[in-house]
Amino acid sequence: MDELLTNLTATPAARVTDYAGRKGFDENFLGLPVPLPVLAGVNTALLPYTHFSVLMRLNKRLAAVTGVGIDGEKLMDLDRAGIPWKLDPRLPAGQQTGERVYARNDIDRGHLVRRSSAVWGDSVAEAQLANEDTFHYTNAAPQAAQFNQGIELWLGIEDYLQEHAAQYRSRVVVFTGPIFSDTDPVYRGVDIPLRFFKVAAFIHEGELAATGYVVDQTPQLAELPDVPRPGVTEDVPPLGPFRTFQVPIRDIAVLTELDVDQLIEVDRMPIAATLGAAPVGSTWRTLGNVEDLDLDFDLED
Repeated sequence: MDELLTNLTATPAARVTDYAGRKGFDENFLGLPVPLPVLAGVNTALLPYTHFSVLMRLNKRLAAVTGVGIDGEKLMDLDRAGIPWKLDPRLPAGQQTGERVYARNDIDRGHLVRRSSAVWGDSVAEAQLANEDTFHYTNAAPQAAQFNQGIELWLGIEDYLQEHAAQYRSRVVVFTGPIFSDTDPVYRGVDIPLRFFKVAAFIHEGELAATGYVVDQTPQLAELPDVPRPGVTEDVPPLGPFRTFQVPIRDIAVLTELDVDQLIEVDRMPIAATLGAAPVGSTWRTLGNVEDLDLDFDLED
C-alpha cells in the first residue's frame, strides 16, 4: 500500500526558473502597508505566486498562512477545467503534500487562496496565470469532502467580501490558513487541521479595517472511516456541522502564533475593543448567514 501511494505522489512539472516573474502578495495592495503575517520561531518558506503568496510551515508540509489581494475592478470569470494540481519545484517534495494524501479517500484538496479571488488582472493571460497558480499543493489543505464541497457559509463570507469589492470596484486583502493543534489527526504522515481561519482587511472611510473568522471541520472528519478520530478541543464553543464563527482577530493570533498585531488594532468586531483577559473562544459569534456578521459599520456604505 505505501509503495502504491508513493507512486501516486505528483512530481513537479515545472522548473524553478518558470517562477522567476511571480511577484506574490503585494503588501501595499490597499494603499498602505499590510504585510503577510509571519510566524516566529518556526522554519518557514515564502512562495510568491500571481496575486498571492504562501508561507509554508515546513514541519507540517502545509501553509501557515496565505495572503491574496482581490481587485474588484479587474476580476475575471475564467474556467478551471483541465488545470492539474502540481507540486512547487521551489520546495523539495518532502516539504509539501502531494497526491498521496488525497488518493482514494473522502479528503479534498481544499484551496486556501480561493481560485476566484486570485483571478483578476490587466489581461486574460495574467488572470489565467493566477488561475493556474492556485492549483499548487502548497495552496491546499486536507479537508473532508463534505466540508469542502458543502460549506456554503465559509465560502459565502469571502464571496460577500469579493462581491463587495466588485460592486464598489474596491480592494480586499484576505489571509487564510490552518489552525494547528495537538488534537489534529495525523493521516498518511500529514496533520489534518481541525480548524481554519480567515482575516479580511480593507479600507473603510479612509482607514484600515479588518475582521476575523474561524470554521471547524471536526464533525466531518469524525465520519471518515480511515482517518483517526479527531481529538477534543476545549478552547472553542460546542461543535456542530459546518460551524462558522466570527471571532476576535486576537484569538486567531493566540491560536496560530501569527503576528497580526496590526490587524488586531483595527478589528471591527465590536467585542474586540473590550476583550481584556477574556478566554479564547468565549466571545465567538456563531454565523448562520452573512447577515449575522457583527460589525460596527455597514459594509455596503
